Amino acid sequence: MKLPKMTFAAAGDAVIQRLIPTDFIGAEEIRKFVHKADARFFNMETVLHRGGPWGNQFNGGSFHRSDPKVLDILKDLGFNMTAFANNHTFDYGYGGVESTLVALEESGLVHTGVGRNMDEAAAPVYLETKVGRVALIAMTASYCNEAAIAGQQSRRVVGRPGVNALRQDEWVEVPAAHFEVLKDIADNSGINAAAAISRAEGYLPLQEKSEVTFGAQKLKFIPGEKLQYHTKCNAEDLQRLEKAIYQAKSQADYVLISIHSHQVGGTEKESVPAFLEEFAHKAIDMGAHAVIGHGPHLLRPMEIYDGKPIFYSLGDFFLHNESFDYHAEEFYSKHGLTSDDPLCEVYRKRSRNYTCGLLTDRRMLEAVIPYFEMENGKLTHMELLPIELGFDEPRYRTGDPRVCTDRGIIERYAQMSEAYGTKIKINTDGIGIVQL
Repeated sequence: MKLPKMTFAAAGDAVIQRLIPTDFIGAEEIRKFVHKADARFFNMETVLHRGGPWGNQFNGGSFHRSDPKVLDILKDLGFNMTAFANNHTFDYGYGGVESTLVALEESGLVHTGVGRNMDEAAAPVYLETKVGRVALIAMTASYCNEAAIAGQQSRRVVGRPGVNALRQDEWVEVPAAHFEVLKDIADNSGINAAAAISRAEGYLPLQEKSEVTFGAQKLKFIPGEKLQYHTKCNAEDLQRLEKAIYQAKSQADYVLISIHSHQVGGTEKESVPAFLEEFAHKAIDMGAHAVIGHGPHLLRPMEIYDGKPIFYSLGDFFLHNESFDYHAEEFYSKHGLTSDDPLCEVYRKRSRNYTCGLLTDRRMLEAVIPYFEMENGKLTHMELLPIELGFDEPRYRTGDPRVCTDRGIIERYAQMSEAYGTKIKINTDGIGIVQL
């Protein structure tokens, strides 16, 4: 079956807290670019409520909370699809999840990745356009802890609200001499005594003799040729993805995959972890037409795989990282303060007097918005709009996107993407053009 020509635009993380006017500086250029597309996606990295839900014990690093009216700003920019499966989904517990789901349902934005049970969280959702139908499936590899993962319903028990998680199997390969040292520590330190009892009683699975673990940690050490950390996608989660893509392809012309991941594949945040490459390639192999990544708050490379785009991270679209009205008490106590202290004092301590953190690194305030065209399932054209989020602005005004063609954003993106065989040239207007 021949697929129609369709157009797409995508933006990365919207950490949007302030109710800025819809005609904020830079909005018109972005709106014009985004509106060229039929399907227009952004990732929402905040919880929506006006107060009430309790702060969760575990959070994504801070307690993200926005007034549901921020959705009007994003809709005005032209976006019609979103996901909010990420490490901040459970910042305000189940109450925050419920209030966000209600706000999104009332907004009319197509959304997925979080649901009242796993079936709902993992299900594809559909956008109707004048030229065709687009499916969206969303997962997150980063979540506050395992309690945030949605639960499957049984015949007698309702499912648990949560995210559609992509778990990772991880292990460390170590040379034989190192392995024997680790095994001696594990066997004789007593750290595994409780786990050994639980295994003997049947509460934990038996352990392979060729692996070592320490206490409650799930990280395994196995003997091998060299010292190396390995990751791969959890097989059960990939099976769930495959079923969703199979269903989506029967109901839509094009299938988009959203994936949130903070994990790194080396010593730099731009590096892509092995499991994320595996996930993206397998999603395309299963029938998806594009993979839209976000999470680490900066750009990661782009790859064209089998004629389809993979964005390993589009960076931040909004970053109101210090514009919250309040946080849960744990956020203050983590930095030796209480909620009697001004919130700005927490940010000052966290950033070591404003010398480190996201707002001190220009890369975290630079991103791209791709516009791309596909016909008969293959990429035929792509433009890349460079944006920056006010690195030189006062911290209370930082975080709003505007077009920026004079800071080498596209050059840097082209350089990192070249390792994946992607070629990008720059037009005289500063827009990047992917060479196909």
